[in-house]
Amino acid sequence: MTHAFYSDAAEKARLDLSPRERAAVEDVRLSLESAPGRGESVPDSGPGSSSYVVELLPEETGGRGISVLYRYDGALDAALITYLVAGP
Repeated sequence: MTHAFYSDAAEKARLDLSPRERAAVEDVRLSLESAPGRGESVPDSGPGSSSYVVELLPEETGGRGISVLYRYDGALDAALITYLVAGP
């Protein structure tokens, strides 16, 4: 099973979300533990890892649209959610 973690910046941003938005983001984190590589691939500068973004629509969050950016490292079998970007 893959482990998925929040970076310090992502954790801080998560605390500023509404409860329903937080739940939607947590659902993404949990899904990464069973199926890493979810989302759209984005350019990555690190060898051995891949970066992705999962877009959550306002209908899914009950509030704003949120982009969940994360890196997955197959050798570590771990995903690090690096940023959460919430719309207006």
